Amino acid sequence: MPPKVQQKTKEQKLAAAMAGGKSKKKKWSKGKMREKVANKVLFDEEMYTNRLLTEIPKSKLITPSALVERLKINGSLARAALRELKEKGLIKPVSVHHSQIIYTRATAAAE
Repeated sequence: MPPKVQQKTKEQKLAAAMAGGKSKKKKWSKGKMREKVANKVLFDEEMYTNRLLTEIPKSKLITPSALVERLKINGSLARAALRELKEKGLIKPVSVHHSQIIYTRATAAAE
């Protein structure tokens, strides 16, 4: 039989608990600050005719986020512009999902 281990008294347990140093409190990080983007909320005539109606229908992958990156417009304006291009028949939807719609250029063979 193994030798009996002597039980610690309550005072000894309390002293052992108090002897352990307090750990430092975790500091909260400041968090990363994103730079504020100043995207346009309306098209000007030059951007609408030159960029939207000529450049965008020629690209293979057309999404609202791609328009936001390229034209520096906000998301709701990009979605409205894509709806208009679709109604004109310049682009066609590839994948339709409630959060993101993916378009591609409309080819003559598709019509």
